[in-house]
This record gives sequence, structure tokens and C-alpha cells, in this order.
Amino acid sequence: MDLEERFEERAEERGTFNEEKDAFELSLVVKEDYAGQRVDVFLSKNPEISSRSFAQGLIEKGLVLVDGKKVDKNYKLRAGQLVDVTIPAPEPAEVKPEPIPLDIRYEDDDLIVLVKPAGMVVHPAHGHASGTLVNALLAHAPSLSSIGGITRPGIIHRLDKDTSGLMIVAKNDFAHQILSKELKDRKIKRTYLTLVHGRFKEKEGTIHAPIGRSPRFRQKMSVMGVGNREAISHYRVLATYDDYSLVEVRLETGRTHQIRVHMKYISHPVVGDQLYGTGGSKRDLGLKRQFLHAYKLEFIHPRTGEYLRFEDKLPPDLQEVLDSLRYGH
Repeated sequence: MDLEERFEERAEERGTFNEEKDAFELSLVVKEDYAGQRVDVFLSKNPEISSRSFAQGLIEKGLVLVDGKKVDKNYKLRAGQLVDVTIPAPEPAEVKPEPIPLDIRYEDDDLIVLVKPAGMVVHPAHGHASGTLVNALLAHAPSLSSIGGITRPGIIHRLDKDTSGLMIVAKNDFAHQILSKELKDRKIKRTYLTLVHGRFKEKEGTIHAPIGRSPRFRQKMSVMGVGNREAISHYRVLATYDDYSLVEVRLETGRTHQIRVHMKYISHPVVGDQLYGTGGSKRDLGLKRQFLHAYKLEFIHPRTGEYLRFEDKLPPDLQEVLDSLRYGH
């Protein structure tokens, strides 16, 4: 059993919060003592669920999977089966504005282009009720688009908590609808810089591999996972340092963790990636977050039709790592 399998086995015994889905996820292994029990009874004994009626509600909504498949409440479990449960976070009654500084690169009556720092969650979710980008945006521009609901006003696309870089925010519903269509039609170009492990034989290429939820560890995504969807990433190697490569990646699609999953899939995991990488080894060069920065953003303005293009340099923590490889200090 390799390191990743051991980590996933331990993870099956605990719950994790999935930021992308705004939900708490449990992965539970059925022990011998529970073999033959109905799935709703089994779930009701977990402190996160605590009642059969709540468990049955989750089952009816298709939020319970046994070995990756939906079941009904009468289903009887067998020892060794994996039960995955998704518990949606309750919708907050309101999101409060907070005077958090924003790094805004462009703003007009329709939209904002800004740089999200690493460590900031995009919108309120379980465990992140405050201090998010949305909290900061509401203090800056109270009249954001309402299409995203209470927790995601104006949010067109997202970045992972520990990914930094450029984002677009819609200030009204008109802009939101058009920008969302641009994103769906793949007309918004999002390009990232990432440092990955290893050297490439080919200096550029395309990764066309569908991504879905990992059947073993629900916090992770994987190629050909459960409910997989088309995912396309175009990459170009910019520089090579020892056993590392600086790579530019342009997303054609925008699946959860897409670049991180695709880089792992081709055996070049992102340096510093705690979920898909080397597990915090010395090879991560001291980084505590993934070396991934959304440095270029190109799109058509929803009202004027003007083609807009923005670039952002690497933040200091990533630039420092790159300099240490370049200059050997």
C-alpha cells in the first residue's frame, strides 16, 4: 500500500469540508459489527447526522453513495463497503460586509477585476463565515449581481483557497449573465503559472482527460472519477530547473482542481500541493500551498464589447521559491 492509499484509508474514517460544493463530506467504512444494517440506521449513529429522518432525507436527495452508487433507505450494508455522505451547509441568512483590503486592477459600473490572495476563501461556507472575498466585496460595492444568491453575489468563477490570482466579479445581473455565458462558451481565457515536479519530454501539449469526484476520497477529484466531465488543459513549459519545471497552463474548461489533477495525472504534480502532491516533503521547497497563480485573464467586456486583457506577476512567496531555483540561494 503506497503513501497515498494509506492517507486515503485514514481519511475514510473522518469528515472533510468541500469548499467547492459548500458541503461537509463523510467517508465511512462499514465494519463487521454493522454488516446487515440498513443504511439509514447505520448513518443515524454518526454524530454528524444523529437521526434516521435526517439520514433518510439525505438518501432521498441522492447525497448518499455506497461504493459509488445511489441506494434507497432500505439498502442493507456489507462489511468493507464505503459509504460517502454529502451534508450541504445551511444557507446563511445574510453575509456581512467587512472592510478587508482588495487588490483591484480594474473597475467600472459593470464589473471588477481583482487579485485574490492565497489563503482567502472566495465566498462564505461551512467553517468560513467571515473573512472571505465576498465579505470584502460587499463592503466595497454593495450592489453586486444577485444571481449567485446570498453567499456568492457577483461571483463568475472561483479560485481554490490556496490559489492566488486574477478573478472577475459582476456588479449587476446584466454583466453576470453575459460573462457567465462567455465562460460557458470558453471565451474567457484563464492562464496560470505553476511550478511542477519533474522535467517534460515535450515542451507543450494538451491534456484531455475527464475529471470527477474520487470514488475513494470525496475531498479529491480524479481523472475518470464519479460523474466525470470533460476537462481540457493546454500547457507550455517556460523553464526547467534541476528536477522542476515552470509551466504556463491555459484552461479550456474549468473543473474543480483541474490543473492540480491534470498535472498529477501526467506525473508532474504541482509543487506545494498538499492534496495531490508529495505530502509536504522537502521537494516542495518549503511551500505550504500549491505553486499556482492565475496570472493572465482575457475576456470581452459585457457592455462595450471591448477586449480586455490583464496580467499579474507572481506573489512574493512564489517568486522567492522560483528565485531560489534560478540563483541557487
